[in-house]
Amino acid sequence: MMACTMDGELVGSISGGCIEEDFLEQLRDGSLKAQYDKESKPFIVKYGVTVEEQARLKLPCGGQLHVLLEYIDYSEQTCEVFQRLAGDLENHSKVSRKVDLTNGFISAEAQSSEDAVVIDGTQMTHSLSPMYRLLILGAGDVAKFVAEMAIALEYDVTLCDPRPNYLDNWTVPGVEITAQLPDDVVRERFSNPYSGIIALAHDPRVDDMALMEALKTNAFYIGAMGSVKTSAARRERLPELGLSTEEIERLHAPIGFQISSKTPAEIAIAVMAEITSVRYQQQ
Repeated sequence: MMACTMDGELVGSISGGCIEEDFLEQLRDGSLKAQYDKESKPFIVKYGVTVEEQARLKLPCGGQLHVLLEYIDYSEQTCEVFQRLAGDLENHSKVSRKVDLTNGFISAEAQSSEDAVVIDGTQMTHSLSPMYRLLILGAGDVAKFVAEMAIALEYDVTLCDPRPNYLDNWTVPGVEITAQLPDDVVRERFSNPYSGIIALAHDPRVDDMALMEALKTNAFYIGAMGSVKTSAARRERLPELGLSTEEIERLHAPIGFQISSKTPAEIAIAVMAEITSVRYQQQ
C-alpha cells in the first residue's frame, strides 16, 4: 500500500524496484491522472501481463502485479473516514475501509472479514489491523537490542522497570519508558491479542509480577528469559501465584529460538524471530 501526491512525494510501497519507478514516472508525467479523469473512478494498472514486460520490470516470480489506483481528494466526508480508521486502530479495534469501485466513494466500518482485501463486484473491502504492542520488562542490554528490533518491525514498544536507578541510563528512541508496577501495566494496556509481553529482567520480583497477570490475558505472546534450569524453577513457582497448568503452558521459556546465542544482540534476534513466528501462526 502506498500513498503519494501528484508531485511524487510518497509513503509506503507497492513493490519497490522497477515497478515503483514506472508507476512514479507515469504519476509525474500526468498520464495516470489523465486516465483517472477519463475513467472518473478507481481503476487497475496491471504489471507483468506479458513476458516482455516481466523481463523489463524484473519480476523474477513470473507473476503479475495489479495496482488499484484511487484518487482521494480533500473533503469533510473523507476526513471523517480517516479519523474513524485512525481512532479504531489506536483503540486496538479491527476496522475495514470500503471503496465503491464505480465512483471512488470511501467509507469505514467494523471489520467483517479476516481477508486483507476482498473485491466483491463493484466494492473493495480493505481490512486493517491495529498496531501490535510489545511490553519489555527489565532495563538491560538485551532489552535495548530487542526494543530496537521491535521498533524496526513496527511494534509500539514500552519498557517497564520499577527498580530504582535501573532506568537512569536506559534509552532507545521511540520507546516509552515507565517505572509503574509491571502487573498494573499489563492489566491496563497489554491484555489483548495485539500485545506481547517479554520478561527480560532476570529478577523474579519484576518478571513474576508481570507474568502472573500476563498469563491470564489473551496476549498473543508471553515469554521469559532464563536458562532451562531457571525456566523450570519459574514454572514451579507460578502455581503459587494462582496460575493454572493451562495458563503456565502458554509461557515461552527459555525465551526465543534456541540458536546457541551468547551476546545480547544475538539473543535479541532469537527472541524477535520467535515472536514473529508466533504472531503469524495465530493470524
